[in-house]
Formats: sequence, structure tokens, C-alpha cells
Amino acid sequence: MTELFSEDDVVAIVTRLTRSDLVRFVEVSFVRPERGLGGHFFRRIDIARLELLCDLSHDLDLDETALGIVISLIDQLHGARQDLSAMARAIHSLPADVQASIAAALHGGDGA
Repeated sequence: MTELFSEDDVVAIVTRLTRSDLVRFVEVSFVRPERGLGGHFFRRIDIARLELLCDLSHDLDLDETALGIVISLIDQLHGARQDLSAMARAIHSLPADVQASIAAALHGGDGA
């Protein structure tokens, strides 16, 4: 089961996070907590993201627009890494001769 944290927990854990920052980050969808009867509930990944948002907004003085751009780029990078990992797993499951052909093509051995 995934461990969930309340808004109060998150503000206590992420020491540089104010409640108004938390509300703003949720409103602009920088974090997407689960919604429950008692309010929003956050996962560990949300806490890490909130810590990063605090670092970027406080240490680098990024405004909301810049934060949105940086977070979007980070999300795209994570998505690309997940896609690359999935492709690597798929290639690894292929017969050895097909893997060798793919490796050769990736290293310019296909004559292109």
C-alpha cells in the first residue's frame, strides 16, 4: 500500500513549504495529490517534487511561469527515460541475433 501524507504532514516535512505555496502548487497542477474526504493526500514522490519546487522557487528565485517550464522539462525527461527503459527491456527480450542487428544499427553499422 502506498503511504499517503496529509497537507499538515507535508508542510511539516518540507520545511521551506508554506501552506499558501502548497495550495498554489496544487492549483497550478505542479503536484497532483490524491483527493479524499479529509482533503488532499500526498505520496512520497509528491513530497520530493515539492522539495524541488521549493529549491527552484527559493534558491533560484523562479516565478510561477519559469517553474512551470522547468517542471515540464523535468517531466519530459522522466518520460523519455521511462520510454528508453521500456525499449531496452523489449530489445533484451528479443533473440540474440536480432539484438545484435539492433546494436549494429544503433552504432552506425547499418550503412546509413
